[in-house]
This record gives sequence, structure tokens and C-alpha cells, in this order.
Amino acid sequence: MREISPAKLFPTPPVVRFGPEQEHCPCGGLPVVQKTRRKTLLSTTGPFIAHETLTQCPDCHRTFGSEALRHLVPRCCNVGYDLLVFVGVALFRRHRSIAEVRAELVVRNIGLSSSEIDYLGRKFITQLALAHRQAAPRIREAMITAGGYILHLDATVDGDSPALMTGIDSLSQFVLANVKLPSEHADHIIPFLRGLKSQYGTPLACVHDMGTGIGKAVAAVFPDVHDFICHFHFLRDIGKDYLEPAYARLRRCLRGNATSTGLHGLVREMRQLLVEESASCKPQAEAIVAGAPVVEDIRLMPLTTAYSLALWALQGKQHGDGYGFPFDRPLLEFTQRMLTLDNLIPQLQDLLAKSEEPPESQPLFKLLTQACYLAEDQEAVQAVEELRWRGEVFDRLRTAMRIAQAGGGNGLNDEGTDEAMATIRQRVQAFRQELDTNPKLASDSLSKKMAKQIDKYGEKLFADPITVEVPAGPVTIYPQRTNNILEQFFRNVKRGYRRKTGNNTMRRALQTMLADTPLVKNLDNPQYMKILLEGKANLEELFASLDAASLKETEQPGDNDRILPGFRPLIHLDDLPGQIFKSLGAYPESAKSN
Repeated sequence: MREISPAKLFPTPPVVRFGPEQEHCPCGGLPVVQKTRRKTLLSTTGPFIAHETLTQCPDCHRTFGSEALRHLVPRCCNVGYDLLVFVGVALFRRHRSIAEVRAELVVRNIGLSSSEIDYLGRKFITQLALAHRQAAPRIREAMITAGGYILHLDATVDGDSPALMTGIDSLSQFVLANVKLPSEHADHIIPFLRGLKSQYGTPLACVHDMGTGIGKAVAAVFPDVHDFICHFHFLRDIGKDYLEPAYARLRRCLRGNATSTGLHGLVREMRQLLVEESASCKPQAEAIVAGAPVVEDIRLMPLTTAYSLALWALQGKQHGDGYGFPFDRPLLEFTQRMLTLDNLIPQLQDLLAKSEEPPESQPLFKLLTQACYLAEDQEAVQAVEELRWRGEVFDRLRTAMRIAQAGGGNGLNDEGTDEAMATIRQRVQAFRQELDTNPKLASDSLSKKMAKQIDKYGEKLFADPITVEVPAGPVTIYPQRTNNILEQFFRNVKRGYRRKTGNNTMRRALQTMLADTPLVKNLDNPQYMKILLEGKANLEELFASLDAASLKETEQPGDNDRILPGFRPLIHLDDLPGQIFKSLGAYPESAKSN
């Protein structure tokens, strides 16, 4: 491989000659050779020397260069468009680290520093954002032809980092716009929504979480637009308020009793004893799984039973359907399993053969001791009882809304069932009525709070189909019940960042990344690419066609902090006030004495 590498085959960069395509000047003159110039350029095929011939019209003095070269590499730059796209795709679509990109380029006989690769990545995002803004009228036209767009809004933040807010159309799956905000306050979100409105028009509907800032901003910018709350967010927030007090008490009890720590220590101790008897333990475990009688080495049965029960109890902490709290309540499941052991182990001890060892050294007795500590904690028992009945009430609301139901296999990607919204509305109203008619719930403060939440957001929960007129006729559009499209989007962003850095927190990335970085997601959408390229073959050709002046303005968006020309020497003068008086022809005596 080294013998056929580009560095070995081309130890010196080849020379490629370029000349102007213009044979005649528009004024009618015949251009003549003015000069030639050479520079080393970098392409995905490797480095090469571009030898360019420039011509000039003797009549109007217009200069002509090679347009073919301009389509390969920007002016005042030695990195080709193809290499720019290669680096951008590697960093943001394949989620490669800068070191990995450098290694891939070395194989191509291209040596770039880490800072140069980082700069090319940012330049790729800048040019993509410019192309996206230029394509905004075509994107808007495509969405209008499809009947309009439904705007999904959400933001991601990590610690004290800025909030990265994104707007996505759930119908076309287009990422429309992004912005970095100091906070999710309405005053910061309103200008972002106004920009969306001016570029893409008024959406058919907006879908977002229960954030106060987003709600106020949507009401201010889109006052007459259907505004819906994500069902998953609504259930999650209302469930946390309803279950968290009792769940927090249970969590404190488990920590105070060191239940998990003691159980893990017991598991390690029993495992060491069973390792020496592994040949006999496996048939016993298989017999227990099959529900068959244990006939082999019955003396190990107490140890095998205690070991398996301890692992079973700890597995309760992994219980759930992947929705997270409050839908999944693993600590409750773990505690209930421990309380089950407290009731069953005495019976198991009677069934198993008596051991000659003292009770305190027997494995089942040790496991029972751990369970008894928790069973005797009255606060933990009361928390479990409260979580049981509150969980049943909350699960009835989940069932009524037909989303994130127990036993579901989609986890955080659950979109709910396709049941008619009118039916879901009726079931939620029936549940809401139960909160008033059930004496126990009617007198419970948290149940009253749940009822107020349902009343507050009731109108924003149920999205009826929207019928719009398009050139082909009327079209019925069904808004999504959840904001999962953005939740999944941000999870993919974080997953890609972890792939590049191995870091689970995005605080630093959100501080340094360009706000338009999420636009890379659109490159996976064939419909978007067709609109963006507008007949061009690829991104390289698109970037080459961008206006150079607009590109420079985009790469350097602000010039307000630069010192104006000619003023820099003034700030280094020791007696600038005196110099100003001199320039005015008046230098006061007080200034001379000073």
C-alpha cells in the first residue's frame, strides 16, 4: 500500500495548466497574454500545481482568468471545493474527529494542521448556511405546494451553555432555521420566530413543549395559528409533579439504608463461593428456569437460590420501557422486589434442607437481613404504597391519551397510536371528571394540581385535522401528537458529538459551534438536496457558484468591533489630548504644566 500511495507515486506535485476560456473581449478586442502565475492547490486527489495564464484586453484593459480553475478552488485560497466538502462531510455527517480526518488526508498525500481542518469545517457550515438562505424562496414554494408547514420548536442546552434552538417542518422533515440564544426567554425567541415567518410564511400549526418562553413567543408572533403541546412532554411534566414527592422519599430511604450497596456486596460474596462449584451450579440454574426438580448437588441449592434472588432484586433497578421517569419507576420496582423477598425467604428457608452452619452465615439469612432493613423502614413502605396508587392514576391518563403506554417497545421514540383525536379527547375528559368525582382524588392536593394542568393545556392537546387548498385540490394534514422529531434530532446531534470526542456533555460544543451546524441534517433529505442544488451536480459545484462577496460577508458577519483605519496609531500616543489640542491650534497652559 505504501508503494502505491499518492505520496510514493507523485513525490512532486504534477503541474496542471489553466487558461482563460474567453478568446474575445465583450468590447470586441483581442486579449493578449498579460502574465502567468503558479500556486500549489490541494484536492481530494492530492496536491497539484496550478499554472494559470492571464490575458488582458488592450482596449478596455479587462483581465481574464480561468473559469475552470475558479470552479475548482476559490479565489485567494489553495484548498479545493472538493476537499472542503470532504472535510465538512467527515466532521459533521460521518462524525469523525479532527485527528481521524487528518489521518484520512495523509493517505491522500494532503497535510493539513488541526486548526486548518477546524477552519475548513466551519467554512463548510458557513457556505451551507449561505446556500440554504439563498434557497429559502424555493423551499417556501415547495412547502406551499405541499399544503404548508407545521413548525416544531425545541432547544437543547447543557449547564451554562447557550441554548441551541431549531425549527423543523414535520411534513417535509426540513431543518428550517437555527439560532443560539442566551436563554429560552420569550424576548430572545420572538426575533427568531419573526425571521422564520418572514422567510417561510405563517405555519399551519406550531408544536412545542410546555416551556413558558416558547409559548409566549409563539402567541406573540403567530397569534392566529394552531398551537399544540407535545403529548409526551405534557405527560412527562404532569407525571413528575404527581409522582416525584413520593419517589424522592423512597430514594432517600434506599440511600439511608444503603440497600443497593449491601446487596451488591452480598452478590460478590456469593459469586466467589459459587465459582468453585460452577459445574454444579449451571444445571441448577437451568432447572430453575425450566421449573424442573433440582436433582444435582442439592447442598448448593440455598446458595444458588440466594444468589439468583439477589440478582433478581437488583435487576429491578433496570426495569422499564425506556421512557424514563415518571413512566418508568425502577426504584419502585426494586423496592417491591425487596419487600417480596422479605415475605418469601422465610418460606424458602423452611423448604430447603437445614444447614449445620449458624443462621447468620447462611446466604438466605444474609439476603433476608438486607430485605428486613428496608421492610422495617415505615417511611419507605408508605412511599411504596403511595407510589402504587398514584402510579395507577397516572397510568390511566397514559392509557386515555394512548401514548407511552406500559409495555411499549418504542421508548423515547413513541409517537402514540393512530386513534382518532376525538376519541382521545373524550377519554381524557372522562379521566378529568374522575379527578373531581372520586373522593380520594378530589381531596388530594397533587390530584387537584393535575386537574388544573389538564384544564390549562386542554385546548392545546388535541389537534384536529387541518384541511388546506393546494394546486392539486384540498389536502388534509394531521399534525403530529409529539415533538419527537426534534427530540430525536437533538439526540442524534449529541450521539455524533460523543462519537467524535468521547465526551458526554455538550456544554463546550454548544459554546463554540456555529448556530447553523444542524443544517447538515438536511443533506440526508433527497427532496431538500434537489431544491438546494437547483440543477447543479453536487455541493462542490454549488459552493463554486456562490457569490464571493456574499460569502465573505457571511464568514465575517460583524465588523462593529474593529478599530477604524488610521485610528490605531492614535491609541498608542502618550499625550493624545495634547495632540488633539495641537491639531485644533490651541494648547492650554494647564495642559502644558501637566
